[in-house]
Formats: sequence, C-alpha cells, structure tokens
Amino acid sequence: MAKKEIDLFIPCFIDQLYPDTGENVIRILEKLGITVHYNPEQTCCGQPAFNGGHWDPARDLAKKFLNDFPGNRMVVSPSASCTGFVKNYYPDLLENTIYMNNYRKLKPQLIELTDFLVNHMGVTDLGARFDAKVTYHDACSALREYGLKDEPRILLSKVKGLELIEMEGSDVCCGFGGTFSVKHEAISTAMAQQKVNHAHETGAEYIVTTEASCMMHMDAYIKQHDIPIKCIHIADILVNFDQGRLIF
Repeated sequence: MAKKEIDLFIPCFIDQLYPDTGENVIRILEKLGITVHYNPEQTCCGQPAFNGGHWDPARDLAKKFLNDFPGNRMVVSPSASCTGFVKNYYPDLLENTIYMNNYRKLKPQLIELTDFLVNHMGVTDLGARFDAKVTYHDACSALREYGLKDEPRILLSKVKGLELIEMEGSDVCCGFGGTFSVKHEAISTAMAQQKVNHAHETGAEYIVTTEASCMMHMDAYIKQHDIPIKCIHIADILVNFDQGRLIF
C-alpha cells in the first residue's frame, strides 16, 4: 500500500500564537505513517479581511491560497474555521473567475484535523494519555459552518486518564466572532465571561477546542480574572502518546 501524503495548512493564529500546536499536528500525522508536506509560502486564507468587509485583499489572498494548495493532495488543517471559510465563502469572492475551477478541485480535499482522523483515517484512539478533567467548547465556525461536533469528542473519549465533562451551553459562542470582538467589546467580554464560568463550574482543568481564535479570546479573559482553568487545542492533548497501539 502506498504511503499516504497530505499537505498541511497552518492558520495564522496557530502560526503566530500557538506554533507548538502546529508542530504537534505534524507529530500526530507522522505517528500514523503519513508524509506531511508543508508549503512555506502559505499565508492567510483571507477570512479576517473578508469578515471585515475588505473583499479585494481577501480575494487576493484566496487566489494565493488556491495557488499554494492546488488540491493535488488532501489538505489537513487544525482549524474548522479556516477550512469552513474556504469551503463556504470562496465562491462569493471568486464567482465568474477562472479560480472557481481551482476552488472546485480543492474543496473536497480540504479537511479539518479531527474530521480527517476519525472519518478519513478511521482512527479513534491515538494511544494518548492526559490525566485531567476537561470540557469541550464547540466553536461557532466548527459546529455551524463546518458541521464538526462528534469527532473531537470521540477522540477525547479514548484518551487515557482524561475525563470529559460537558458544560452548560457548550455550543454557545465564546464571544470572539472574528471582528465582532473588536467592534462590540463589551458584549464580547460578557460572552467570554459566561463561557468561562460555565466551563469552570464543571470542575474542569482545561477548556478544549479546535479553534485557536476561541482559545486566544477565552484565555485572555481567564488570565485577566485569574480563573483556575486553562485553554488547550485538541492536538496538544492527542499528541501525548504512550505505548498504546492505534485503534482503527
């Protein structure tokens, strides 16, 4: 059987703020025997500019993204937000351009990490161990735009030593919402307060999510108010391998 090869897309927030998470994604994929290709020319997918109403620079970034990831291999990313944006909104930017052909080729090849692991590789147990109580935050873009819900929970349920406790309103927005957190700071902060309080009430030590932007937003509120809970990307849990074998 030929060795599987993928292209890795690392979103801006992970590249700039959580680089260790990006490296952990590579470790996870390589543990599965996958050859990971990283294009060093990759940049932003264009979502921040698009959300801010700056469609011309967003369109330029979309074209570059399609050139950087031509769809010759599956493209895996540790963000349902960025992958969901590309899948759902590139047609708005690229309608009636030759780039729509590139988009149609890439769309079925672009996939979020946990979706890739569970539904494309058939992996539910990476042999990870993480001795802690955690709760899971369903990011808006992941749940509503990408359709991601069960896959992260399936993977977390197989992590040895981990206790997953569902919080009240796990599917409620944390308040980031892209430029929403800038334009509506007071409302955004109140939403972060509600989300963090619900997580803390479970007794969890960590809030787990697939989205670095949510982590950044909630973590800022946590640190400002000295609340004894931390945010962590799911890849940073799954990378804690022990000697257990992979369960397919």
